[in-house]
Amino acid sequence: MQPPISNDPYPTEGANGGNSPGQRAAEAIDQKRESVARGMDSAASRLHARAESIPGGERVSGAVHTAAAAVERAADYVRDQDLQGMLEDVQHSVKRHPGVALLTAAALGFLLARTFTRH
Repeated sequence: MQPPISNDPYPTEGANGGNSPGQRAAEAIDQKRESVARGMDSAASRLHARAESIPGGERVSGAVHTAAAAVERAADYVRDQDLQGMLEDVQHSVKRHPGVALLTAAALGFLLARTFTRH
């Protein structure tokens, strides 16, 4: 008799009865979320603090404050969501906006390729 099929991407038991490698990896990532969120908050604070001193006037400083606020929201998201929730959100976004997801993936691939092929 075969074991039941589960839709859980992080099954609680592996072949040897312990945690699966996927679940151990997810737990390790989840443990780092708070430190990542703190780093993002710190970056947002530095952006806010330096926004007025960046050349370009009020328009540029406003854009820097807007970017800093977006980083703060992202930090809150990282802090509030576990890896499973983040993956579900990505899947939902890709299903709702496949064209944007494809273009984003292509752009990221291009940037990564350029980063790793520079001499």
